[in-house]
Amino acid sequence: MTLLTHLLLDGSRLHLDAWHRDHTTTPLTLRVTSTQALVHCPVCRFPTRRVHSRYVRTVADLPWGPWRVVLDLHVRKFFCANSRCPRRMFTERLSPLVAPWARRTQRLAHWLAPIAMALAGRAGARLSRGLGLDVSRHTLLRLLRRLPLPGVGPPQVLGVDDWAYRKGQTYGTVLIALERRRPLALWPDREAKTLALWRQAHPGIRVITRARSRAYADGARQGAPEAIQVADRFHLLQNLAEALDQVCNAHGNTLEAVNEALRQAPVAQPDGTVAVSVPPPPLPRTAQELAYQRQARRLALHHQIWAFHQQGWPGWAIAQHLGSGKNTGSRSRRMETLPARQRRTDRGRSLLTPYTPYLLARWHAGCRDAVRLFRELQPRGYSGSYVTVARYAQRRRQAQGQLPRQRRPRQTLPAVAAPAARHLTARRATWLVRRRPERQDEDEAAQLTQLSAQHPEVAAAIA
Repeated sequence: MTLLTHLLLDGSRLHLDAWHRDHTTTPLTLRVTSTQALVHCPVCRFPTRRVHSRYVRTVADLPWGPWRVVLDLHVRKFFCANSRCPRRMFTERLSPLVAPWARRTQRLAHWLAPIAMALAGRAGARLSRGLGLDVSRHTLLRLLRRLPLPGVGPPQVLGVDDWAYRKGQTYGTVLIALERRRPLALWPDREAKTLALWRQAHPGIRVITRARSRAYADGARQGAPEAIQVADRFHLLQNLAEALDQVCNAHGNTLEAVNEALRQAPVAQPDGTVAVSVPPPPLPRTAQELAYQRQARRLALHHQIWAFHQQGWPGWAIAQHLGSGKNTGSRSRRMETLPARQRRTDRGRSLLTPYTPYLLARWHAGCRDAVRLFRELQPRGYSGSYVTVARYAQRRRQAQGQLPRQRRPRQTLPAVAAPAARHLTARRATWLVRRRPERQDEDEAAQLTQLSAQHPEVAAAIA
């Protein structure tokens, strides 16, 4: 009993009457009685000794080793001795041990707060059960919401950016104190008036780093005309990427010329030999005709949009008259020439792509039968068709200069290899220009060199 008494949080006002351990559910129940004779009213702080009644509170405490601890607190209700106090009866407070109406002790809540802060709901509940603190995810979330916000002084450098409820539809605003990297406020809108009112209530801001929204510019100008408005690093790089995208989209033929030149260039092997690059799969005639038709429709729509734009029509009126989307009109009005279509990032990849190193090794070993190669790939996990393997073998023969069904067993054929450089698109060209030179490999540097040599405007943008 003496040891258990020392383990209580406040032994001066509490007395341990008895303890009991349940062997089935392994809780350790402690019966504790309050011993303070004089208590104070929580409203008027007037002392009193008049006891109204007694009752029992069941409170969870920190576990002791493998045992869960439950406290049966026998506490009292008192009459307030101050006749002017609006509170006639009150329950005695045991503030160091447990808060009013709480079902767990203060020290248990302090242990759970860092878990809720680090892991929040489900993950925090799993960790708590492993530590012997049996709480639910909802309890941890309630504790997290009740934690006081950290105090942040008035910032001098304010960051203003938006965040999306639903991307492209509904946005809010977040304010960050950039010196301390702490959030200050979270708003459900991104209006200029909201930012201006907040800024007027928080003077002393010297620099505002903001997103490119016009509402943020107007709000910062109205609320803090003396503050310097700057764009942060992310939006500067985003501006750069958009400018490069426009240049590269306007020179789609230049990108195709670079791809064709690199596609025909020989591929250097690790052993010092040079291999012939394999051509890409040909596009079917019907697909080519459909692509030409779509390109003609896009070009005609682009000319119509620019014609109405030069006449002074607003964007919404052009979209309504032509039956096109507003984004299509805005993209067309940025450049006088028709921008190139964005290619897929996985262009040229198929189910056979992971097995091309094995196929190249078998091809150089002398196995050029598509049926045999197909049967060798099936035990290795290939789930594609035989036709894909046959077309792959046909392109290998085309790179080596063989005609279909032609066999040259006595003649040494050149080695073949997949193209070293990836297909160059406008988005990939923008990524290569922004990539640090020390991180570029030889193929990426060769692509940039070829791209700069094709057109002076592209070279100026890259420089």
